[in-house]
Amino acid sequence: MCALAQIRRVNYYRWLRRTAPAGADMELRAELQRVCLDHRRYGYRRVTAALRRAGCVVNAKRVLRLMKQDNLLAVRQRGFVATTDSGHALPVFSNYAQHLAIGGPDELWIADITYIRLRGEFVYLAVVLDAWSRKVVGWALARHLRAELCQTALERAIAARQPAPGLVHHSDRGVQYASATYVGLLERQRIQGSMSRAANPYDNARCESFIKTLKQEEIYCGEYTSLEDLEAHVAAFIDGYYNRRRLHSSLGYRSPEEFEQICRPSPACGGVQWNTEAL
Repeated sequence: MCALAQIRRVNYYRWLRRTAPAGADMELRAELQRVCLDHRRYGYRRVTAALRRAGCVVNAKRVLRLMKQDNLLAVRQRGFVATTDSGHALPVFSNYAQHLAIGGPDELWIADITYIRLRGEFVYLAVVLDAWSRKVVGWALARHLRAELCQTALERAIAARQPAPGLVHHSDRGVQYASATYVGLLERQRIQGSMSRAANPYDNARCESFIKTLKQEEIYCGEYTSLEDLEAHVAAFIDGYYNRRRLHSSLGYRSPEEFEQICRPSPACGGVQWNTEAL
């Protein structure tokens, strides 16, 4: 258009900025504020995806610029620190998850433990994720690192999901997951155990990623006075926000529960069937 009219593009954009209605920009900023307040630790990419889902036509660079101007960029603190005691003589499982093709929910669960520092003590969190949808299907908090902590998280996952026999459970080689009580629970539920290769944390990357998200978006942003206070906040984050509302780039910017509702496995073809009515 500028070439046909024989005018410089910079002059056209200057005119456009002068004549463009300010209302549209204000509506975008209002929606941006709403998304950032609703999802307090979203980065600009997830904010862009949320704005597009709300019908806004905007690119990531503009969102980043507006978030900088309004001081809405998420605060990132400290990296994840793993604590795994794999120096034991207990039997370990082979890595069955390494080449497993996942086609639906409850085919591969991933488990891990992390620590959380309170004002006067350290507590420990065990989680179980469904690798297909990234949904947290079980978790437990305690002041100890005994196998009962991980067993409680797994028992909650089993009660909530009722998985069919043949599910693969993957973890690191920590003594909790190799203990007789934990392995016995897997065997009673006809769940196949799987463990990461020695000195290779990447086999458990999806669970590590969730723990990093939990710490950056919830733990490092708050001060907790007690285990009970922390448990209430973790429950609100996992059950009320992460599983139901937080958008995942690996899931096409959908939440885990939304992804499970839209994508369901087709028994006939062994693949994923899309629920087009939910799209």
